[in-house]
Amino acid sequence: MQPDVTPYDALLLVSFGGPEKPEDVVPFLENVTRGRGIPRERLVEVGEHYFGFGGKSPINDQNRALLAAIREDFSSNGIDLPVYWGNRNWDPYLADTLAEMKRDGIKRAACFVTSAYSSYSGCRQYRENLAEASAAVEGAPVLDRLRHYFNHPGFITAMVDASLSAIAELPHEARDDAHLIFVTHSIPTAMNEASGPEGSAYVDQHRSVAEEVVERVRLETGHRHRHDLVYCSRSGSPRTPWLEPDVNDHLEELAAGARPAVVLVPIGFISDHMEVVYDLDTEAAATAERLGLTFARAATAGIDPRFVAMVRDLLVERAAVERGEEVSRAAVGNLPACWDVCAAGCCANAKGPMPALGGRD
Repeated sequence: MQPDVTPYDALLLVSFGGPEKPEDVVPFLENVTRGRGIPRERLVEVGEHYFGFGGKSPINDQNRALLAAIREDFSSNGIDLPVYWGNRNWDPYLADTLAEMKRDGIKRAACFVTSAYSSYSGCRQYRENLAEASAAVEGAPVLDRLRHYFNHPGFITAMVDASLSAIAELPHEARDDAHLIFVTHSIPTAMNEASGPEGSAYVDQHRSVAEEVVERVRLETGHRHRHDLVYCSRSGSPRTPWLEPDVNDHLEELAAGARPAVVLVPIGFISDHMEVVYDLDTEAAATAERLGLTFARAATAGIDPRFVAMVRDLLVERAAVERGEEVSRAAVGNLPACWDVCAAGCCANAKGPMPALGGRD
């Protein structure tokens, strides 16, 4: 039976964006940091991370692969729906994509955001971006953001299997005592405290994912691995408190103690962003090597078929909600499935209220 996706006539993939060539790097970073007063020379310094990879972020190619996988999944499951792509910080920009959608006659689209968790930078800021882009395009389609999916089985099962595969890469004698290090992007502590409708949702959601992955790994291996949640990619003023510990500091602590083998599990990222290929595969891997720690890194969800199918499931679920039907929301772990429409004040902008789609304020 063909899934019913009415009232939607398109899906919009909403992402962060990244530079495609060396001359894009500093302009891209200026987009990312606009309004924060960061000197250009500092942006050039930060850009060295990109220059070390040819001046190109991996994220756009990963989004192209995800687009192709979603389109194939839709087609294989009887969904005849165009899939568009728009970015916050680089081409294709959201406003340009909405203008294209308007020209194509799209009236209402569901938005899948490549951020699985609640926070200002991972949720409300995208909602603000969508509102700004919509205001810039007269007659733009109506947009509904699909719910957060950190605890959807399609994401969790992909991360469990990635963790198991990474553990299997370790020497046999090191596997049982391996330490699972769950990694996500650090954010200011104040941003975490304001995340979600009741606060601290960002950390709570990541901890829920970590616990669920650890338990499912135990069911497969018979071993409950020690584990921690750590952070990477801290930026901004050193006077502003950010979530800690940093992944490299945590590796130092482990090396000073029992010196276990370590498996880094990047649950904060859906694909191998620059934060993964530089902060983990380059910087953290070098730290582990210097410390003599046996090291492996689990894959991100990427285009795992279960993760791709999750996008379809979220679309069909939300379409049914909009038609007034009862739905069963897939979710695992100790937290319920997330909301469709954000509560007033959810993931508040520290600079003050801004127009945002998909919420009650």
